[in-house]
Amino acid sequence: MTGTEPISGTQPLARSCPFDPPPEYRTLRERNPIAEVTLPDGLPGVLVTRYADIRTMLADPRFSSQRRTVRIGAAEPLDAPVPPPAPGMFIMMDAPEHTRFRRLLTGQFTVRRMQQLAPAVERIVAAQLDAMADATGPVDLVEAFALPIPSLVICELLGVPYTDREEFQRGSAMMLKVDGDPEESQRAQLEMREFMHRLVLAKRAEPGDDILSGLVRSGELSDEELVGVGVLLLVAGHETTANMIALGTMCLLRNPEQVAALRADPSLLDGAVEELLRYLSVIQFGIRRTAREDLELNGHRIKAGTTVVAAVPSGNRDAEQFPDGADELNVERPYSPHVAFGHGIHQCLGQQLARVEMKAALSALFDRFPTLQLAVPVEEVPMRDGMVVYGVHELPVTW
Repeated sequence: MTGTEPISGTQPLARSCPFDPPPEYRTLRERNPIAEVTLPDGLPGVLVTRYADIRTMLADPRFSSQRRTVRIGAAEPLDAPVPPPAPGMFIMMDAPEHTRFRRLLTGQFTVRRMQQLAPAVERIVAAQLDAMADATGPVDLVEAFALPIPSLVICELLGVPYTDREEFQRGSAMMLKVDGDPEESQRAQLEMREFMHRLVLAKRAEPGDDILSGLVRSGELSDEELVGVGVLLLVAGHETTANMIALGTMCLLRNPEQVAALRADPSLLDGAVEELLRYLSVIQFGIRRTAREDLELNGHRIKAGTTVVAAVPSGNRDAEQFPDGADELNVERPYSPHVAFGHGIHQCLGQQLARVEMKAALSALFDRFPTLQLAVPVEEVPMRDGMVVYGVHELPVTW
């Protein structure tokens, strides 16, 4: 094929099942895997739906991470210059700026450090389960369990003093609230940046054994950059993990035979986490890049300046990569690399931490409450259909 083949309408959004991506992705993978579409924000773009093409695209430096966001109906011309990312927001940077931040942070997010953090994560999980056990009626698993865990783990990582953790949790919850008042959200973001700035100054005065202190010791980042990195780690490490814990729980409750398999063989836990990451793929609208130049992707011509979207939920259901039932949840599936954490130089920095949190949370939850069940019909669970990170707004459970 020499060019993209237009399809009508926008990027597929509507789901027929809360755990499956839009069914149109299957047709696109088969007939038009690199397709011209209108994206949800009104921007024209190219949608990449096959696993192999997604990996190729995300590893290609000709696709820039400095991406434009356009409101529906906005009058901004498509050739308008893309504003530079805010200090510290390295996920929206290209080399060499991105390389500088990535090198510093990779040294802080080592596998060894994440393994050392596991006991602290387990203690946080146990404390939340203890609080849940005292409840007398149905509990919202999102508020009581899925949201607090990553917030408290980020406190451990950044070295937030225990006396400040309640303020940090309250501020992060307000900043990440999706249905709040816009002015209130903006105020919460400003307050969180001020909190991070105070924390940076404290680490400069008295460094500890935490990631923020390690970055301070490097001497390579300004206060403004350190604040930006801290806020980015909060947002990136909070939303995705919290929604994977809640949605993963809901998914397992709807597949009791998979829970039974895990109980019969606890060694399946690592693979189960990978399978949930693949199967659920909570970055539901995909990963955006911008073509730096005129180029070809698997024989398809793409013009410079075009927004290109890696449809991660589609790639993770590609039967070419995941044979034997790509659309089925199977915690015993032999491991095959997925793209839930992206690919290439921008692959998620905190992926090992997310795995540690998911393993600790899901195993302890089902061990502590073996009769855990939904407190409402699955059709009544409010889903985050319109959110960048998919999941549930709340998940009432009982036991």
